[in-house]
Amino acid sequence: MAQSFQRGRENVEDDPRSGRPISSTNDQNVEVVQAVMEKDRRLSVRMISEETGLNKNAVHRILTEHLHKRKICAKLVPKNFSVEQKANRLEIRQDLLGRLEIEPNF
Repeated sequence: MAQSFQRGRENVEDDPRSGRPISSTNDQNVEVVQAVMEKDRRLSVRMISEETGLNKNAVHRILTEHLHKRKICAKLVPKNFSVEQKANRLEIRQDLLGRLEIEPNF
């Protein structure tokens, strides 16, 4: 690589590479994965892959990067909680801490 710069190259970005571009994350496939997931949120990446015919890596990429989902307790859920959910979690934590102060063996 250093020789390239000695010969006058100024760009540090990678040159385009040959090969097949990733085409499994197009809008149509995102919609297909979303539709399958909406039918049953308990499906695993493998199960969605089998149902859609897409590669498991592509399904995982669509779920995490395009649909912004992650897996919690065998159920795909949005990564971000709503304001109401955050307030509810805070209230539950405060109740638990209060109970712990009253009942040390809780």
